[in-house]
Amino acid sequence: EEDSVNSFICLLKKKKEVRLVEKVLAEKEEAFTERMKALAEQWRDLHARRAQLKAHVERSGRTVQENERLRSQALEKANRERGENAKREGELLRAKRELESLRKQHQKLSKKLLKYSMFKRYLEDVVENSQLRDIEELISFYKALVRTRKDLLQSQQWHQQLTEQAKVLLEQHRAEIEAEMLQCKDDLEQLKQCCDQARSDILYWEGRWAELRDTAARKATELRSIAMAIHSLFQ
Repeated sequence: EEDSVNSFICLLKKKKEVRLVEKVLAEKEEAFTERMKALAEQWRDLHARRAQLKAHVERSGRTVQENERLRSQALEKANRERGENAKREGELLRAKRELESLRKQHQKLSKKLLKYSMFKRYLEDVVENSQLRDIEELISFYKALVRTRKDLLQSQQWHQQLTEQAKVLLEQHRAEIEAEMLQCKDDLEQLKQCCDQARSDILYWEGRWAELRDTAARKATELRSIAMAIHSLFQ
């Protein structure tokens, strides 16, 4: 449908170009006709002037010098007119070439118009089977859909970018958490080692404490024995 609408838009543009080309072609043909009429009239004037000049030379009884002067003037005028005629023929040739180019362009545009006419019929069928009023409204509706699709794609791209950024941030946060967990594991391992060392020290000092209690009990017993002996000696 998008290709069909684009083709129909191209068809409308080509129709407009064909109308412009036909208008230019008509103007060129009209100008060419007017130019041909002007050239024909100038040629008639030239022949009439030449005939008048010839009759005048034949009728007049002027001297050879006057005839020579008139002949020189006539030759100069004829050369000047030949130059103007050559210039006009060049312009006429350019006009013919432009006209031929415009005809070829017109034929080309006519072929394209015939080629794209099927899309016009298709769009007309679409309008008939829809709630739209005409093809222009259909094209406007299509353009609105294209804009909406473009906005949707931009929104999806923006959402994709946000998702990618969130993924990057999540990966960074995960890496930071893993680093913290590794640090915590190292700290826990060190604490376990310290705890094991403390337990070992507790066992050692508990043994020492038992030895000290035994020694103190033994010393106390010895003191009591000594005290009793001293008391007995004193008695």
